[in-house]
Amino acid sequence: MATSPLNLAELEPVALEKTLAELGAPAFHGRQIFAWIHRRGVTRFEAMTDLPAGLRQALAERFAIYTPQLERVDQSTDGTTKFLLRLADDRRIESVYIPDTPAQTFCISTQVGCAMGCAFCLTGKMGLVRNLTAGEIVGQVRVLAHHTGLAGIAFNIVLMGMGEPLHNYDATMQALRILADPRGLGVHPRRVTLSTVGLIPALERLATEPLMPNLAISLHATTDPARTALVPLNRRYDLEALLDACRRFPVRRRARITFEYVLLAGVNDTPDDARRLVRLLDGIRAKVNLLPLNEAPGIPFRRPDDARVNAFAKILADKGVRVLVRRSRGRDIRAACGQLIVEGGRKSAAQQLADRMAPAADAAPR
Repeated sequence: MATSPLNLAELEPVALEKTLAELGAPAFHGRQIFAWIHRRGVTRFEAMTDLPAGLRQALAERFAIYTPQLERVDQSTDGTTKFLLRLADDRRIESVYIPDTPAQTFCISTQVGCAMGCAFCLTGKMGLVRNLTAGEIVGQVRVLAHHTGLAGIAFNIVLMGMGEPLHNYDATMQALRILADPRGLGVHPRRVTLSTVGLIPALERLATEPLMPNLAISLHATTDPARTALVPLNRRYDLEALLDACRRFPVRRRARITFEYVLLAGVNDTPDDARRLVRLLDGIRAKVNLLPLNEAPGIPFRRPDDARVNAFAKILADKGVRVLVRRSRGRDIRAACGQLIVEGGRKSAAQQLADRMAPAADAAPR
């Protein structure tokens, strides 16, 4: 059975230099190829004009450069843009460009689907189809950066798309190293935020990384029974264990851990919840992002009204907690938090739901 050629877009610079050395080529050609792929977005070896012709031919015979293929673009009335990307095995993922937030932000996926099963998230209803490779994670950024004209311009990345980044730890961290390299897109880790529901062993491993993104914790509840109902992983790593890990996490000077809290009407939006949240975050350099639920068919919760949201936020602010009420972006094209879902390899109930929703997405403004 034939094997696929090595994808050079997966390789960090040192590994790329070693691969070139095995061909008898100088190491600096590896650095040139890295820049062609990641800074310029070039995927054809023959277009790498500063490489010798013989080397270009040898590369084309032995290797490949895979980039997710742009299959569809939906644009919201608020400027948010959702990208449907097809991978080499014909799996599909979604990524989102959110302009003026206040910087330009790309919301990137790390898995096809998600295994965490959060009760308010459509992606979780897909189940986990497979992990993305480092090249596929970085490839999303390349596609979005060049499509939006932001390649070479500073932008932010949030790992808040499809999947749990710490459940795909090695590929996620390899992707962040590739993205940070100045010979490529040069995205400094301070411009990257990794969102996790709290896989504590991986979170503790992240705390030791020399290249560390900003951290966002998907909290969503203030008692263990409530959080377990919303975030099943809480059965394994409860609130006490998660918050203890956050207290130990090394936070850069002037930085804070972001706690994401999706507000669900009648579930976790009471004044008592707000006061408990203040107590839970005591001793943590924290800020809270309140996200009123982005409602969608198949999600059995409602969005609280603005008065309820504002009352919750006021309790936090009055107690000295930094709080931001996040304005939903891209809701009309299902690009908002928790709304990313595509068809995977099997026709699960969630995927049948996605099929039923497709006509509505087709009608969204482009």
